Amino acid sequence: MTPEEQHIRKWRLILGGGDNDGTSQQLGKQDQQIDDALSALYDSEKKGGLGASSPNVSRWLGDIRSFFPNTVVQVMQQDALQRLNLTQMLLEKEMLEQVEADVHLVATLMSLRGVIPDKTKDTARQVVRKVVDELLRKLAQPMQQAVTGSLNRSVRNTRPRHNEINWHTTILKNLKHYQPAYKTIIPETRIGYGRRRTALKDVVLCLDQSGSMGTSVVYSGIFGSVMASIPAVNTKMIVFDTMVADLTEELTDPVELLFGVQLGGGTDIQLALTYCQQVITRPLDTVLILITDLYEGGNPAHLRKRAQELTDAGVQLIVLLALNDEGAPSYDHDNAQFLTNLGVPVFACTPDLFPDLMAAALSKQDIAGWASRQDIVLKK
Repeated sequence: MTPEEQHIRKWRLILGGGDNDGTSQQLGKQDQQIDDALSALYDSEKKGGLGASSPNVSRWLGDIRSFFPNTVVQVMQQDALQRLNLTQMLLEKEMLEQVEADVHLVATLMSLRGVIPDKTKDTARQVVRKVVDELLRKLAQPMQQAVTGSLNRSVRNTRPRHNEINWHTTILKNLKHYQPAYKTIIPETRIGYGRRRTALKDVVLCLDQSGSMGTSVVYSGIFGSVMASIPAVNTKMIVFDTMVADLTEELTDPVELLFGVQLGGGTDIQLALTYCQQVITRPLDTVLILITDLYEGGNPAHLRKRAQELTDAGVQLIVLLALNDEGAPSYDHDNAQFLTNLGVPVFACTPDLFPDLMAAALSKQDIAGWASRQDIVLKK
């Protein structure tokens, strides 16, 4: 096929044929199958789409996996859920076995937790486990390095045990004690890290579990589980809608944690902050990450009062409007402005930046300055 013919072919697939097509291009067998798969989704109103037939949906899922890369498959699956209301396909074992799993699919499964049939629950958990394991492989090491490194740098110990010695700093400190005859340094002064067996900082992740926060909850669950494995950090996981649930004990298994979240429902942020006040015992050593769009379904005055009380007590409060890769979400500007006036940073954060954010917070850096260096615009 010549470059010109290839160019026309691409335009034919983009235009979709019919009245929109001015190319007169005839498609080969595989191109026609690709065109049919695209039309079933994006021309559904004109051509009937996938319909409610499980065999049709199953065949379509197989087709798009054959024709498109995984990143495109995930986009098309998400579009199918939104445009054609195909959530029913996730309630069937055969469908779940074929879908390309990603963080959006996990969020959808979380929202369907209460209606997933018994025969499908094991398969749903396998899908969630696959995504969680992939995210852990990607995110765990940066999170552990950032948090542990931050705490190690911020806490020095002048009487360290052998396994707590910071050898690089100790050598630099003792260069004046170099012994040429022995070709070695006498470590008269030893510099060590803080003892890692004791929690140096407390972190409270407080998550809005309304439906719009789905992917943020998934990433928060992953990061919470990683931080819970770091002895120097005491991590708590709180989720809320119009009620509050403490999922701290589930942090050892992020899959169980995610299935403990019920996405959807109302939002009572002030109730969640009231609970956080009760579990915070060391306010000066506590970082509270509130992940919400700030649309308060409870009492906005009480929300602002609780935020004021927390900051006055010395808690480092940070509000993330989203923890995902999808950009700035819709949020309540009045509440954001009030929190900004308190000195509370309010912004959206991508998962790849979250480890650095936590490192900055735990070492009590200026978060507004950190955000500026990352080209993050604070909200108000």
